[in-house]
Amino acid sequence: MRLSALIPTLLSLLSITVSLALAEHTSNWAVLVSTSRFWFNYRHLANVLSLYRTVKRLGIPDSQIILMLPDDMACNPRNAFPGTVYSNADRAVDLYGENIEVDYRGYEVTVESFIRLLTDRLDEDVPRSKRLGSDAGSNVLVYMTGHGGDRFLKFQDSEEIGAWDLADAFGQMWEKKRYHELLFMIDTCQANTMYTHLYSPNIIATGSSALDQSSYSHHADNDVGVAVIDRWTYYVLEFLETQVTTPNSKLTLGDLFDSYDESKIHSQPGVRWDLFPGGEQEGRLRTVVDFFGNVQNVEVEGANSTGPGSLREDLQEIAKLVEKWQQRDREYLASLSRADNTTSDHPYASDDERDSASSSLKRRTAGATKMTNEDTWGKRLVGLTVLGGFAALWAAGSFLGKA
Repeated sequence: MRLSALIPTLLSLLSITVSLALAEHTSNWAVLVSTSRFWFNYRHLANVLSLYRTVKRLGIPDSQIILMLPDDMACNPRNAFPGTVYSNADRAVDLYGENIEVDYRGYEVTVESFIRLLTDRLDEDVPRSKRLGSDAGSNVLVYMTGHGGDRFLKFQDSEEIGAWDLADAFGQMWEKKRYHELLFMIDTCQANTMYTHLYSPNIIATGSSALDQSSYSHHADNDVGVAVIDRWTYYVLEFLETQVTTPNSKLTLGDLFDSYDESKIHSQPGVRWDLFPGGEQEGRLRTVVDFFGNVQNVEVEGANSTGPGSLREDLQEIAKLVEKWQQRDREYLASLSRADNTTSDHPYASDDERDSASSSLKRRTAGATKMTNEDTWGKRLVGLTVLGGFAALWAAGSFLGKA
């Protein structure tokens, strides 16, 4: 079969493959927020730093984690262990340590800064480290902890974010293609009321306590003098640290949510599935590391750009090249037909002349072709076709793995 006859099929396959790749889950981001200041809220800082340590252990780099801490408990004069933060009374793991990057600190942690972060409504001079760089291929984990009530969460005892504000922020994120799927987790009193007004698709939400219920601390450290972690977050972390031991773990969100034990948590944790395509049945199949781990997929950069070297320009040039090949094919077939008719129809043509004409045509067919500038695009076509084949195989494997 001639190559030119295969080109339309290859282009069609490539186009489908690129579309699938662009719609895939390509990166993970985490937004981890404590909304409380003052020493007696030490546990809220420990909650966030514990999640921060876990997502880093599972592979999300600091460049894709936004950490918001209203107070620096590690440097508080009351801290009996300066420069450290612990979430367990045995103080086996220092959550603060030396390898921590705080993106929003102190009075930078406000309702306004949080909403601007999610919706990308930041000033031009805000550095990249303080921006949520997620896109339509990103899974985003949003974890919040602090003091709250019925459909509100307090920020530093001076302002509140309401369930409606949060819902609209997630709505803007979806409209601006800032997430592929989003997992919202919140640990506060009456936490489940904070996701009642969410309306954007592709969201799974879970909280520590139902309406009119408190969220309780787990235990205190007598030397530190305050509670060091909340109960719901403690048991979420227990599952993550003991069960999800590697970035390749196959444990699912269903397994995580099934581990909730009301007798230990002392409240009723909730889960909302209805915004997720396929509902609970499909949402339970998402692996924990789909949100808490890293993703190593191949991304097609600049797929929507139109400048020199962009994918769009490449496809346009390939289309032109295909048209030229098809034109050459038609011209060759026409010349072959004319030559054959001229030789075979000539009344005085001998058998040797007919054989000679046939051999000449064969030699012209098999002979070398002069290199032209179009060879560059031919090479690109071969490369893109191979890439498309690998991407198609990967997409099929990914699909089968999730099925």
